[in-house]
Amino acid sequence: MPATSPVYRVLFVCMGNICRSPAAEGVFRRRVIEAGLSARIEMDSAGTGGWHAGNPPDERMTRAAARRGYEHTGLARQVMASDFRRFDLVLIMDHQNKRDIQVFLPDSPEREKLRMFCEFCTRFGDDEVPDPYYGGPSGFDRVLDLLEDGCENLLTHIRSKLAA
Repeated sequence: MPATSPVYRVLFVCMGNICRSPAAEGVFRRRVIEAGLSARIEMDSAGTGGWHAGNPPDERMTRAAARRGYEHTGLARQVMASDFRRFDLVLIMDHQNKRDIQVFLPDSPEREKLRMFCEFCTRFGDDEVPDPYYGGPSGFDRVLDLLEDGCENLLTHIRSKLAA
């Protein structure tokens, strides 16, 4: 019986799971497919709050993502404590999201899985992916610029983990 290859799981987290985190999932999914790693890397997205749970992604972000060739699908959901056991890496979009999510992990070893998404960005010096929800169209494009940058380096990081 052949050995199964390990699967690496990534969760993208923002506030409501309708703009940044589903867009990150879409950008990263395309990178993973292009790299031929769909069987080895899984991804999902969630929000720290549940007020948008069950809703589709924000139409403005969906349009901005589509202009760049990304699919922005799925329904919003709130992050759950079990996510921290299931996923190998939990990428947070901003510092407030990080504070909000830590209530799920009091003194837990799973805290080591939490990282800021912008740690993977190399072309931009931002330390957060800004929330575009209350801004104009340029905010959605800025988010996609950051996500494209970070997802390239994220894929390189995960490849090294899969090869180890």
